[in-house]
Amino acid sequence: MRFVFMNNYKKINNITGWVVFLIAAFTYLSTIEPTGSFWDCGEFIATAHKLEVGHPPGAPLFMIIARVFILFGGDNVRMIPIMVNILSAMMSAFTILFLFWTITAMAKKVTIGKGEQTLDKILAIM
Repeated sequence: MRFVFMNNYKKINNITGWVVFLIAAFTYLSTIEPTGSFWDCGEFIATAHKLEVGHPPGAPLFMIIARVFILFGGDNVRMIPIMVNILSAMMSAFTILFLFWTITAMAKKVTIGKGEQTLDKILAIM
């Protein structure tokens, strides 16, 4: 019986994680701005478009990935900030996904440990 729930735990964890990702992605994508907003967004959009130097750390990789996203926007200049904001929304949704999986991995160690995996314990972790 333990083996069946062990396989189910992985499936339930993966499916629930991707559902959480889809909810977060929908929320973030439905609230993006079509232009640059306050703080660093304008800087990131400008530096990604021209592949200039933004402020580190982590910004160089973001700039390269944002430049690839900008290329999907075609020749329309109005799509540049939208594509960079879509990238930011998707990266934020992936952060939520990995945070969910991290929390469930820690909760599994605390709740189940090396004991028996029951459906009640799996649902409590989720």
